Order: sequence, then C-alpha cells, then structure tokens
Amino acid sequence: MTAQRTLVLLKPDAVQRGLRGEIIRRLEAKGYGILALAQRTATAEELAAHYAEHEGKPFYPGLVDYMGSAPLVAIVAEGEGVIPGFRSLAGATNPTEAAPGTIRGDLAREWDLPVIQNLVHGSDSEES
Repeated sequence: MTAQRTLVLLKPDAVQRGLRGEIIRRLEAKGYGILALAQRTATAEELAAHYAEHEGKPFYPGLVDYMGSAPLVAIVAEGEGVIPGFRSLAGATNPTEAAPGTIRGDLAREWDLPVIQNLVHGSDSEES
C-alpha cells in the first residue's frame, strides 16, 4: 500500500477546549506524519467549497456557520491507510455513539451538544 494524504480539521470546539495537542499526539501515535498545519478562521467561501456536497441538506447552514465561527486547525496528514485510519481514530460522527479509545469517544461525549461539535473532520477520500 502506498502512502496517502488526507485533510484533518480540528473543529472550533477542539481549538476552544485546548485539545490540539492531544489530538495531534493521537494522530502521530498511529504513525501518521504531519506535512502541513495551519490555524485560522475559515472564510464562508472556503467552507462553501469544502462542504459543497452537503449544500441543500438541513444541517448545512448550521455546519457552515459553526465552522466559520472561530479558528480551526487544518492538517495535511500522510501515511499508509491514513484516510480510513484517521476516520477510525476519530470515531462515530455522533460522539454519543463513538467507542472509547477514539477521539470523539474519549473527548467529545457531551450529551447536550449538537453533533457538529464533534471535534474533528477527516476527509473520506484523497479527492475530498
């Protein structure tokens, strides 16, 4: 298997809660490298392009508003199987369903928060 690259986003809730280091530690502990890392607030245009596949879905406006509400961290990670590997490490999209040992299962199991506040995004393909 050849090395893959993927986009990992640490969402505003991860940044605000000071979880950058812990999430990056878990990523690196799995043997994945970090090729690039930047913290910034995404523009509406960037978010519209990134989440274009979800436009028109009921959760889309809230997702775009939330992701642009505060700084996030964008990481380009690399390694063998990094795309499915990071998605497994992240855990189920809904943190209340995420298994212990995953990022969301250990760090995001807040029962009263919206699902979009689930700490991380991992792309599902090299194209996305």
